[in-house]
Amino acid sequence: MKLILSQNYFTFQNKIYQPEKGVSMGSPISSTIAKIFLQHLEDIHIKQFLNTKKIIFYTRYVDNILIIYDTKRTNPNFINKYIIQIHTNKKLNPTHESNICFLDLLIRKPSNLEFDIVCKATTTDTTINFLSYHPKEHKIATYSHHITRINSLPLTLKRKQTEWTLIQLITQNSNFPQKLVQNLNLQIQHKKTNKDKTNGKNKKQKLDNLHILQPKNKENHKLIQVH
Repeated sequence: MKLILSQNYFTFQNKIYQPEKGVSMGSPISSTIAKIFLQHLEDIHIKQFLNTKKIIFYTRYVDNILIIYDTKRTNPNFINKYIIQIHTNKKLNPTHESNICFLDLLIRKPSNLEFDIVCKATTTDTTINFLSYHPKEHKIATYSHHITRINSLPLTLKRKQTEWTLIQLITQNSNFPQKLVQNLNLQIQHKKTNKDKTNGKNKKQKLDNLHILQPKNKENHKLIQVH
């Protein structure tokens, strides 16, 4: 590992360069090194920060990080300073707004949390044409992703209808049979319903297996409701 990182060169306009820090972009090992570094950082420092309950939720996809924090325990400036102190070479571009985009998810907080799907400027309204010679699995994959996303995210009924209208437009532009996509939607909804039922049964079984210890002093009884 040390040898690979020390022999770190790249060429640009017929000249050879060696970065002062980090791994050159485009190197076969750069993504692996970055993943090892970030996972080590999270295991040692971020996990410790989570244990303080100041951060309620932390997730990362490549270099995109989403953090939910307790406003009574900490603030964005403290979190930013804490992460920068872990390693001086890190540069963060935090966003502290009422609307935050994380991957293809838009999170709003006017009063309560609201979710929506983000379409980038480069998004097109076509997929692999149904009349092409690609395997059927490849053609269906995009629609399966879009439909699963609709049924998984906590979207309002209006936003779900907007997204479904967009999917129908894409099917039309890609010569895709509407009936095929409608059947795919029913299959995914049926699968999700069965999964929710199974999770509900498992949760009930866990509650049924709980043993309750009755205290002798009935005046100290308290009602605990489990959701």
